[in-house]
Amino acid sequence: MKLQVYEIRMKLYMLKELPLKDTQSAITALLDQGFAKNEALLELHKATYPKGYCFDLPFKCESNYIYEAGKIYTLTIRTVRPELARYFTEIAVNEHTREIKALTAEVRILPKKVITSLYTLTPVIIKNPGKGYWKTFMPEEEYEERIRVNLIKKWNYFTDQKIKEDFSLYTLFRFLNEGPIKTAYKNIALLGDKIELQISDNEMAQNLAYLALGTGLGEGGSRGFGFVNYKCF
Repeated sequence: MKLQVYEIRMKLYMLKELPLKDTQSAITALLDQGFAKNEALLELHKATYPKGYCFDLPFKCESNYIYEAGKIYTLTIRTVRPELARYFTEIAVNEHTREIKALTAEVRILPKKVITSLYTLTPVIIKNPGKGYWKTFMPEEEYEERIRVNLIKKWNYFTDQKIKEDFSLYTLFRFLNEGPIKTAYKNIALLGDKIELQISDNEMAQNLAYLALGTGLGEGGSRGFGFVNYKCF
């Protein structure tokens, strides 16, 4: 199948003042709300397989780390599923919560270009049940491999093929934060990292980098984790 990344720009109106630390959970609640209106999408929402979408924090947060009531901000959502692109632009755009009301949404297909680097705008999460933050028990090489393998599994799932894994994904992997970044999620705090990958110049690496634009890096893209921006030729 030809994989395409859909980018949705959604205008959000803040009904209440919303601190930055609570915004990711609030956006998740807003986007989740409409899934119950379609049986197939509700099944996708409840499934454990890759959801195939990710989102950033609304632009632009105020200097005091607050989204102000009465103001309009822009949320970027990306997905590799055309049915989800329709969902966000036709159903989710009509939803509201106590904090946020969606107003309008526009969608475009991201053109495929040579990607030189990916860098995350929201923290990357690698789940380690019962173990906590990865740096307390995992070497960095294993962490990097988890990121790589996770992306390969997403590619295999969404393209229905199994690729050979003997290729270079990146030429440089670096962390953009000195200490773990805490994000509130379901009454707990998840610890993650922002990372940058200089992408290798081979076909498979470029395919996976393009996929990452629509799914995010690591786990929990549909909860707002691992959303990436990119540089290209």
